[in-house]
Amino acid sequence: MTRHFSMLRDFQLADWFTLANAFCGTGAIFAAMRFLQEGRVRDLLLGMALIPLAFVFDALDGRIARWRKSSSTLGRELDSLADVVSFGVAPAALAYACGMQGGWDWLVLSYFVCCGVSRLARYNVTAEQLSEGQDKVKHFEGTPIPTSLVLVVVLALAAATGNIGQDLWWGYWQLGPWRLHPLVLLFALSGSLMISKTLRIPKP
Repeated sequence: MTRHFSMLRDFQLADWFTLANAFCGTGAIFAAMRFLQEGRVRDLLLGMALIPLAFVFDALDGRIARWRKSSSTLGRELDSLADVVSFGVAPAALAYACGMQGGWDWLVLSYFVCCGVSRLARYNVTAEQLSEGQDKVKHFEGTPIPTSLVLVVVLALAAATGNIGQDLWWGYWQLGPWRLHPLVLLFALSGSLMISKTLRIPKP
């Protein structure tokens, strides 16, 4: 007889760390929403602090899977889905909360998230080929999506020094009917590096 929560009992230890990663990313999104609602910078900073924690869980789940020799297709898919939340959607939401709310900003932040989704999909499809018959992938094609942690650090510095909203670093440009905050171009650069086919980074 199949029980309702049988899937949860099939999870490996590493999978729970992956879910903790997704939990942190979701919390960061809610914190950004709370800041927009209440205006308390500490809520924004709390959300930003959850992204490094998500990074820790993301690093640990792979190590635990290799230690316990419990790598699986389910685990790989879970990892990618969690990374989309924590290192794709959450940084974009935090950037929006910091003041990147112009029409061009929306497009750039959406591009960034789509690049992250595309990069992870490509990784899942090509992981077996890149591993060259080994258990571990030897290199990344394009920058890994967790590198967006650098963007969150930049946002945290801006928030901690009061340089958000109308005081966002570098101001904004009025381009046609929409505004573009130059700071959002860091997200455009990060997304473009993630989908690069020629950039290869050794995997530790």
